[in-house]
Amino acid sequence: MTVSEMPTRELLRELAGPEDRRTLASFSGPLRELARPGLMGGAALINLGPSTRHRLAVAFELGRRRAAEAAQVSSRVSGASDVLRLFVPALRDEPVEVFRVLLLDARSRMLAAPEVSRGTLSASLVHPREVFRPALAAGAAAVIVIHNHPSGDPTPSGEDHAVTRRLASAGCLLGVPVLDHVVIGDGVGWSYRERGHPALDTMGAEAS
Repeated sequence: MTVSEMPTRELLRELAGPEDRRTLASFSGPLRELARPGLMGGAALINLGPSTRHRLAVAFELGRRRAAEAAQVSSRVSGASDVLRLFVPALRDEPVEVFRVLLLDARSRMLAAPEVSRGTLSASLVHPREVFRPALAAGAAAVIVIHNHPSGDPTPSGEDHAVTRRLASAGCLLGVPVLDHVVIGDGVGWSYRERGHPALDTMGAEAS
């Protein structure tokens, strides 16, 4: 039997130390709970030993990096589907909200995607100054802002709407338009642009 043919529980057993094999064999998932880093990860919650937790963390991180490599083969960003392809592997398992700004050139090619903040999203935490500083330094023609919801549900909150309106207005003033705000959940996303949400309207329309 090849590795690709092995059941998930057997693969987990291969990564476990002897003292943890029985525990991992009974793990019922989902795998995203084991993949989450930090104290909130399932590996810690089911009391796996430190060596097993380390091996699992290494395996999941290699998987994320392999997915990110494949996604970046084509770095032209034409819509939310490209954003998801590029950033779901990196953000889907984050235990806290991570806010990034995708910098685009005039041909919609990705220049960079620096992290702007980490923690609960709020208008005070995600300041336009921090978002547009790297955009202006890189000479970006436009930006797309991205953040994740650790719950896995990408439906935006009222605070997400407020942040989007503020950044869209700032981008209009600076001549660096915010093309979209994409919220990433567990392998799925929510695009302000695709939904036609008025928070991206630089005329200041109220969000529904």
